[in-house]
Amino acid sequence: MDPPCTSESIYNLIPSDLKEPPQPPRYTSVFRASIKDDLKKFKTAMKTMGPAKVELPSPKEFLKKHSKEKMLPPKKKFNKRLSKMPAVPLRTDHPVMGIQSGKNFINTNAADVIVGVAKKPKPIYVDRRTGDKHDLETSGLLPKYINKKDYGITPEYICKRNEDVKKAQEEYNNCIQENLEKAALKRLSDEEREAVLQAPLWRTVETCPDFLMKDQGKQSSFEDFSSGHISCAIKSCADPPPPVRELNLSDCGLCLSPSRSLL
Repeated sequence: MDPPCTSESIYNLIPSDLKEPPQPPRYTSVFRASIKDDLKKFKTAMKTMGPAKVELPSPKEFLKKHSKEKMLPPKKKFNKRLSKMPAVPLRTDHPVMGIQSGKNFINTNAADVIVGVAKKPKPIYVDRRTGDKHDLETSGLLPKYINKKDYGITPEYICKRNEDVKKAQEEYNNCIQENLEKAALKRLSDEEREAVLQAPLWRTVETCPDFLMKDQGKQSSFEDFSSGHISCAIKSCADPPPPVRELNLSDCGLCLSPSRSLL
């Protein structure tokens, strides 16, 4: 086949029928067959309403006309003789005759009206020029509640509740005060303070174990020096000088170096 001519040619002016190109083949998925099989497999199990194991109704027991309507009770035979109306009087029965009353109803009614208390008109109020009437008692315009005897007085149950709260608070405060007094330290008077300050030094040292040896389980951290006994010469201004005595300071919780002495 000759290659197409790119140069101009007179034959190109001749109209020619355009041929449509053929369409490409339609796209089909590779998984089409497997999807169809899965759809059939899962769809067949859901074709019935409810679980698949439910027994289907029999064709003979089809739905009939008026089968779901409520059944009325059976009709009872009506007996005309059993009527609820009173019996008709017999022809031989005669009404009671001759009963008359001598009461004068006109005079009696007039006397009741004259002697009776006049009826009080109902209190109303008018809020427009046209004369619209409304009940005055339920309108809230009358001072009903402020005229009561117990208006402005605290109810009894509130007073009782306040008293109970106040009493409970006082008991709590007393309990707290007692606990604080028990836990508080003893305060020395001026005389006792002066007596403690004027006491001689050797008597104060002798009382060391009373307040320093409270915890018998604890030991001094300086037990290495407790083996040596220290000779203390304590002088007192008020009393004559006592004889030199040995004092083991490890017993009272004090630790001093062997070279130091109490004067």
